[in-house]
Amino acid sequence: MIVANKKIKLTPLNQIHKDLNAKLISFAGWEMPVQYTGVIDEHLAVRKSAGLFDVSHMGEIEVSGPKATDAVQDMTTNDASKLKDGHVQYTLLCYPDGGVVDDVLLYKFSNTKYMFCVNAANTEKDYIWIKEHVGHNVAVRNLSDFFGQIAIQGPLSQPILQNACNLDLSLIRYYHFKEGNIADANAIISRTGYTGEDGFEIYAPWDKTANIWHELMERGSKFGIKPVGLGARDTLRLEMGFPLYGNELNDATTPLEAGIDRFVKLNKRYFIGIDALKKQAQMGINKRIVGFEMIGAGIPRSHYKIFDKARLVGEITSGTLSPSLGKAIGMGYVKTELSSVGTKLDIEIRKKNITARIVKVPFYTRTVAQAAVNPS
Repeated sequence: MIVANKKIKLTPLNQIHKDLNAKLISFAGWEMPVQYTGVIDEHLAVRKSAGLFDVSHMGEIEVSGPKATDAVQDMTTNDASKLKDGHVQYTLLCYPDGGVVDDVLLYKFSNTKYMFCVNAANTEKDYIWIKEHVGHNVAVRNLSDFFGQIAIQGPLSQPILQNACNLDLSLIRYYHFKEGNIADANAIISRTGYTGEDGFEIYAPWDKTANIWHELMERGSKFGIKPVGLGARDTLRLEMGFPLYGNELNDATTPLEAGIDRFVKLNKRYFIGIDALKKQAQMGINKRIVGFEMIGAGIPRSHYKIFDKARLVGEITSGTLSPSLGKAIGMGYVKTELSSVGTKLDIEIRKKNITARIVKVPFYTRTVAQAAVNPS
């Protein structure tokens, strides 16, 4: 791994970003591109054609050994026993009190080999947590220095990637993966993503990642592919209502409060945090994540306060002006009794209370987007 200094890490594509005149920022200890041609331009490219993302800052942690299945089952909220080889599962690691260690993707290679894809800022924390809780006959390896990662997302992702890949991508279903070859590099090709569009996430050796990037940019040029930075990655995921660790998820928030209880299987025999979450499910939750759209003029941002008249009732966790919908949207936690769709609340924006309405999430679907562009 190339390291610029003790504080900032560089991905294997760092020079490519500089050559493309990307705006670079420090993110989770990494120097990352926040935008190339502009957030809106890049966002719409993903919705209409395809975008290429450097996500090499994400972490990869392998769990292997005779008891690997038992280990991941006991550590994760979802039911890992349902996974077959080549399947991917969204799941969470929780503390005993139900707070979230991280939300992760779990890859099953076999009954004795799994891999977690974890959030960049949490990689070291997750690695330590997993090592401490796997038990005997299980090995844990942090592979984050070995893998680079590229995501290709958008409705034209498959034909672009197919031109560079030796696998029949039509046989890889959503939340499945296969091992194959791209640009003469062995890679894990996963039909997953963080945008709400069809697409793939590619794990490849660190020193082969740049070759894959160049190959996909070349193959995708006639399809309108664009490089996409963290700015559009955030607006894309927010339109889908996908949680982001550090915003919607943290150690003081449970999956039940975050509205992702479908990934929490309380009928399992055991997982770390199950007792606390069962108790919370029985007693009821005091706060709940909701989606907002602004009625008044203003854009909600993280940490803005939410009021019911003069009473403080919550806080915004994420907000933006949606490029697909042309309206200001956001997510935030409010008191449970105020969380019904249609409820109007005020968000404090620049010392003024601006009215917003709670709406269904995801904010974006192709039908909703079409109606926004062509209102009747």
